[in-house]
Amino acid sequence: MKTSISLLAAGLLLLASCGEAPTREMPETTETPEAAPVDPAYDPEARLAEMGIELPEASSPVANYVNAVRTGNLMFLAGKGPRLADGTYITGQVGADLTEEEGYEAARLTAISQLAVLKAELGNLNRVVRIVKVHGMVNAAPGFANQPEVINGFSDLMVGVFGERGKHARAAVGMGSLPRDIAVEVEVVVEVRD
Repeated sequence: MKTSISLLAAGLLLLASCGEAPTREMPETTETPEAAPVDPAYDPEARLAEMGIELPEASSPVANYVNAVRTGNLMFLAGKGPRLADGTYITGQVGADLTEEEGYEAARLTAISQLAVLKAELGNLNRVVRIVKVHGMVNAAPGFANQPEVINGFSDLMVGVFGERGKHARAAVGMGSLPRDIAVEVEVVVEVRD
């Protein structure tokens, strides 16, 4: 016991004789970064018109949640599915009830549903800075493994509408089932500006 106390005391004396431990200086950040300049040619709403896409009214939540929550410059969109013009949804399992191509179209319709939410929340899609993260879920039959090809229906439309700003990080996963048996559900994180 005496030896360990002696070693501890010797270590403390050695540290004291070396002076203060070096500290890493952090740079001062008094400047606030300026917002990226708005490209006058950036007009996702004009791009939608060129593509012949008319956004529907954003659908109302079917349970105890809201369509979108904004915190700072990020907007988190609740999961949406492939809603048709008559208000019904594309349903069934991809790989059993639906082909991969039909799943792709379901994901594309889901993108239109999410764009409708963004438009309702922001008033103008020009306020979208970047599509940051997409979480795509496919109602997949056992053994179906082409979830990325299905969710490309969503991703391809985002890039088509927003260009480089539409490129995003992504997950594309298979689910044993989805609410109301919808074929696809997608959640999105979007960076926005005032």
